[in-house]
Amino acid sequence: MKKNRIIFALLLVTIGVIFFSVECQSPKKQNGSENLETPHYLNHADSARYVGINACKTCHYEIYTSFIETGMGQSFDIASKKKSAALFGPSNVIYDSYSDFYYHPYFSGDTMKILEFRINGKDTVYKRTETVNYIIGSGQHTNSHMMIRDGFVTQMPMTFYTQKKQWDLPPGFENGYNSRFSRKIGLECMSCHNSYPDFVLGSENKFNAIPHGIGCERCHGPGSIHVDLKTKNQIVDTAKNIDYSIVNPAKLAPNLQFDICQRCHLQGNTILKDNYSFYDFKPGKKLSDFMTVFLPKFSHADDEFIMASHADRLKQSQCFIQSQKYVDSSSLKPYKNTMTCVTCHNPHKSVKFQKDEFFNAKCNSCHAEKQVATCSETKSKIDLQKNNCVSCHMPNSGSIDIPHVTVHDHYIRKPKPATELKKAKEFLGLIAINELNPNHKTKAQAYINQYEKFDKVAYYLDSAEVYTNILRKQSLTLFLDVIVHLNFLKGNYSQIIADVEKIGQVKLINDILVHPSYNNKDAWLCYRIGEAYQTQMEYTKAMVYYAQANKLAPYYPDFLNKYAGACLNNNQLPQAQSLYIKLTQNFPEFAPGFSNLGFIYLTQNDKVNAHKYITKALQLDPDYELALMNKVSLLLYENNIKEAQKILKKIIKRNPKQEKAKELLLQLH
Repeated sequence: MKKNRIIFALLLVTIGVIFFSVECQSPKKQNGSENLETPHYLNHADSARYVGINACKTCHYEIYTSFIETGMGQSFDIASKKKSAALFGPSNVIYDSYSDFYYHPYFSGDTMKILEFRINGKDTVYKRTETVNYIIGSGQHTNSHMMIRDGFVTQMPMTFYTQKKQWDLPPGFENGYNSRFSRKIGLECMSCHNSYPDFVLGSENKFNAIPHGIGCERCHGPGSIHVDLKTKNQIVDTAKNIDYSIVNPAKLAPNLQFDICQRCHLQGNTILKDNYSFYDFKPGKKLSDFMTVFLPKFSHADDEFIMASHADRLKQSQCFIQSQKYVDSSSLKPYKNTMTCVTCHNPHKSVKFQKDEFFNAKCNSCHAEKQVATCSETKSKIDLQKNNCVSCHMPNSGSIDIPHVTVHDHYIRKPKPATELKKAKEFLGLIAINELNPNHKTKAQAYINQYEKFDKVAYYLDSAEVYTNILRKQSLTLFLDVIVHLNFLKGNYSQIIADVEKIGQVKLINDILVHPSYNNKDAWLCYRIGEAYQTQMEYTKAMVYYAQANKLAPYYPDFLNKYAGACLNNNQLPQAQSLYIKLTQNFPEFAPGFSNLGFIYLTQNDKVNAHKYITKALQLDPDYELALMNKVSLLLYENNIKEAQKILKKIIKRNPKQEKAKELLLQLH
C-alpha cells in the first residue's frame, strides 16, 4: 500500500491532473447513461475491497475536508472532549424513577466515564462506573455513548440531546425499559451510523475493528479497484463517459441514486432477503434485492414520523412524485430534472452551513413566480415566516421515536387544518416502503419483527399467521424458521415440537441447521427449538439444539447459558459447571453466568465460591432476581434469616408477582 501511494504521488506530479474531472476508463465504453437500471460497476465484484477515507483524501482533499464536517463524517468516533457536544458538571445527573438509578457523566483526565448509583436516604448503597469508549451521533441532534468490552459493544444509559442541551435516558431506555449497560449494538445499527466494521461471525455485537465515522465508500462503493486503476493511469474524460471503477451517484438513474440514501435514511422494520447481510448492498444496486423496509401506516397520522424517515416522507410529496416524469436517460446526470435527495442536499457539505436562502432558492428553482402562483398564504403570514418556504411546507417538529429532538419533516405539502390532524388513527397495515410487492415470507417476517422489536400488539402476530399458513402449505422445511419463530412468540411449543419431529432431528442437525451467518438465522432456530423442548421438560433434546445454537453462534452468551442450564436440568452437573465457568470467562459482563455458577457452587456446599460469584452477579445487576434468590439461599445456608428476609422483601417490592419469594418469606415468618 505504501509503495502504491509513492507511485500515485509521482503520477500526480507527472501528469499534472486533478481527479475531480477525469476518472478511470470504464470496462465497456458507453456514452450517456445507457444501461442505467443495471450498471456494471467493477467495484460491485466480490474482489473489491474497502480502502478507507484516507485513501480517498489523497486525491479528493477539498471534498474530504468539507465532508468530515457533515453529520455523516461526524457520525461516530472515539469518546473525547473534542468529540463530545455535551455539558459536564456536578449538576448533570439524571434519575430513572422506574429502575431507581441515578446517572452522572464526567471526564477523569481525558477518559469519559458514566457513574451509575443508587441512594437510600442519604447513603449511596450501590455504585458502578464504566468507561465510555465511543460517541455516536454528530452532535447536531444527539450524542449517545457506547462501551466495548472484549470486542462486545453495548449502548450506555445516557444521551445528551444537543438541541435542548440536556442529558436524559437514550431512546428506548425510558418508561421501565432501561437496559443499563447491556443494550447490544449489532451490525444493523453499526452499519448505518458508521462505515462498515469488522464484525465477528457467530456473534450479535462483537467486533474485531470499528471505523470512526461514515466514509466516502458508503455512497461510492468499495474503492480498491478505483485506486489501483488510478495508479496505472487508466483515466477517462468524465464529461463524456462514466467511470465504472467507482460509483458516482450523480451518474445513476434516480431510483438507484435514491436507494443509496434510503439505505440508512429509511429507518424502520428491515427484513433481509435470504442469504444476504447488512454488508451486501452496494451503491448502484437495487436496495430491494437485499432488504425490504416496512413501516406501520395509520390513517389520520400524516403529521407523525420517526427520526430517520426522510426517504419515506419525501416519496409521499407531490414534488417528488411529479418530478419522476422527467428522468433524462440520455444525460450523464439523469436525475438533473427530477427530485432526489441531492436536489437540496450536497452530501459533501454540512447542512449547518446552509442558510434558509439556499433552500428557498431550491424551492423557487421549480416554483418560480413566472411559472406558477407559488404561495396561496396571506402576505402577513409570508412576512411572518420571512418568506421561508420550509417553515410552512416542511415544518420543524419532534419525531415520535426520539425525545427532545426537532427535525424538518421531509413530507413536503400544504399544512392541514388542526381539526384534520385530531381524528382518531386506524392501523392500515405494514407497508413496504422500498418494494412494491414483497413475497409472503418477507411479509410474515415483517409482522413478526414488528411485534418482537417495536410494539407487542397481538394483531401483528395474527397477520403473520395468515402468511405462515400459506408458507406451511408450500414447504414446512423451507420455511421452518419463520413458522417456528411465530409459534415461539405465541407460546405454541407443542406445535414447534410436532413440526420439528415431522422433519427429524438427525436431518435438522446434520443437514439443515448447519450454516453460520451474520444474522445467525440457523442458530436462532436451534435456540427456539431448544426452548420448546425445555418448556416440555425434554431436557436431553433441548441440550442437542442448545449445543447446536452455541456451535453456530459461540459469541452469544444466552445460547451458552441455556445449554449449560439444560445440562443442569438433565443432571449432568460436571458438564454444566464447565460450561458456566466458560461463560463467566468469555462474557465477564453477563450477570446470569455468574449467578448460575454461584448456584452450582452452592449445591456443592462451597460457600466461598458461591459467595464470590453471586456477589459478582449482583455487582453487575443489583436487581437480578435469580441472583437475589441465590443470595437468599446462601444466607439461609449460613442461617442468616434476618438478611434473607430483607432481600425477599426487596424482591417482592420490586416485583409483587414473585410468588416464590412470597412463599419463602411466609415460611420464614
